[in-house]
Amino acid sequence: MSPELFLAQQAAKAVNAIYGADVDASALQVQVTRKEFEGDYTLVVFPLLRITHSSPDASAEAIGAWLKENCPEISAYNSVKGFLNISLSPLYWLETFNAIAGDKDFGTLPSTGKRIMVEFSSPNTNKPLHLGHVRNNLLGDSVSRILAAAGNDVMKVTLVNDRGVHICKSMYAWQQLFDGATPESSGKKGDHLVGDCYVAFNNLLKKETDELVASGMSPEQAAKEAPCMKAVHEMLVKWEQGDPEVRELWAKMNGWVFDGFDATYKALGISFDKVYYESQTYLLGKELVQKGLDSGVFEREADGSVWCDLTADGLDRKLLLRSDGTSVYITQDLGTAERRFSEFSLDSHVYVVGDEQNYHFQVLKLILGKLGFEWAERIFHLSYGMVELPEGKMKSREGTVVDADDLIASMYAEARQTSEESGKLEGVDEAEKDRLYSMIGLGALKYFILKVDPRKKMLFNPKESIDFNGNTGPFIQYTHARICSILRKADAQGFAREVAPGTEFSAKEQRLVKLLNIYPQKVAEAAEAFSPAVIANYAYELAKEFNQYYHETQIIRETDGSLRAARLALIELLASVLRKAMGLLGTELPERM
Repeated sequence: MSPELFLAQQAAKAVNAIYGADVDASALQVQVTRKEFEGDYTLVVFPLLRITHSSPDASAEAIGAWLKENCPEISAYNSVKGFLNISLSPLYWLETFNAIAGDKDFGTLPSTGKRIMVEFSSPNTNKPLHLGHVRNNLLGDSVSRILAAAGNDVMKVTLVNDRGVHICKSMYAWQQLFDGATPESSGKKGDHLVGDCYVAFNNLLKKETDELVASGMSPEQAAKEAPCMKAVHEMLVKWEQGDPEVRELWAKMNGWVFDGFDATYKALGISFDKVYYESQTYLLGKELVQKGLDSGVFEREADGSVWCDLTADGLDRKLLLRSDGTSVYITQDLGTAERRFSEFSLDSHVYVVGDEQNYHFQVLKLILGKLGFEWAERIFHLSYGMVELPEGKMKSREGTVVDADDLIASMYAEARQTSEESGKLEGVDEAEKDRLYSMIGLGALKYFILKVDPRKKMLFNPKESIDFNGNTGPFIQYTHARICSILRKADAQGFAREVAPGTEFSAKEQRLVKLLNIYPQKVAEAAEAFSPAVIANYAYELAKEFNQYYHETQIIRETDGSLRAARLALIELLASVLRKAMGLLGTELPERM
């Protein structure tokens, strides 16, 4: 139970005892006391004046006196102009510590009975995953973990964009320029090889376009008339017609990419409950188009194309079917949304997609609502900002992206160098060192990305992220390793870890217990905001508070046995909550560094 709820309940009892009136505790306002005043929490008395029929100060004084007399968990109070500032006693913090320590599911909220689908990653199969995908994957995975901890039944899915012009570009370049290369013959991961094909195609397109422009053609026309572009469109038509040769090449190259993706996902600790493929879903939605035509929501133009007029909603007209009857991307999204809600009885659906698609999801929700689906309002677009580098934006066509595999490898190398320079891994075998470097490197990467509010653009700097000081993943990991080291030394000397009845925590220890106690509130807050940053910054505050406590307090060298045992139990609990919090970010904490 939060201190706010506990004090609200006690205040409701006080009002009943003093004034004979029943008050709903949930309606009382209790908040953390402002720093300039003495106390832990403050009860706002003004709403009670209609019951007390006395001045704010007199009301606060009467309630405070009753609480001090009848509630042993309250040690002192003072009133300031209608605000009752309350200090909680050591007994309260002892009871709170015991409640946290005795709850193996601490931080996991009661079941909401809701099923939520989270779609993330959703890559194209014409290139490997890059830094932008990394933010998407880490957000999607962490939000899924947080929503599950908040009591929801969560389903993680991805929709792989495995068909279309962009795929055919890589296929054409492979045919023309790569002399039958395979991942085995080239020594490259399959997704990297296909990504090279995509870059090569765009280089070829630029060359052919420049030649046509030099001959007098406009740049726009040249881009359409370039021989390689015409060949790609012919290939796409053949794919849609089921041409065996094109389909065989498509399946082979996509297979290379899927194998590459799986390796990257495994390295990042990402998994999905279900994978959808655009090649299997792109025809979905056509039935909904007919439904919209029948109900008058959509309109068909003279050329046969179908549109939804959203001008009355402040938007524009949206194409749903081309004049040749082929669907566009939003048509598929309409169909997959309808199928998912009906198939899985979803309560809500979260799409983790960059903010350049804000308009798309605004239109998607609006059209689904016009089609009569009441669940349209339960679609949520987790719109996140792009990741940029110190040198600027990344461009896939030019091959200037930061590849996810290279990024993971560089983070491993940074972690190895930093750890070896510390000189604290003597006696640790190479296999354990390797696992540790990976843990630190990934922890640095995940924390640096997830500590930023998803809606903000971010600048990624690998060297900053691996710093063992400051607001970084390795700082939190090192804090956990330090606690584990203290506990190992205590165990070696046979020291107990327990908080005896009647133990009085110091003010510093009370701050730690207070911070531990708000963890469930932070889980609820993060779930409500779809923001792992809430958990990341909580974990940092917890680690920072421990380090300050560690530098100011004797723990293992404390000569009072009961005091030492209580402090060991306290930091053991802190390490446990730290693991839970960082686990919601998909990050492991090492026992030594």
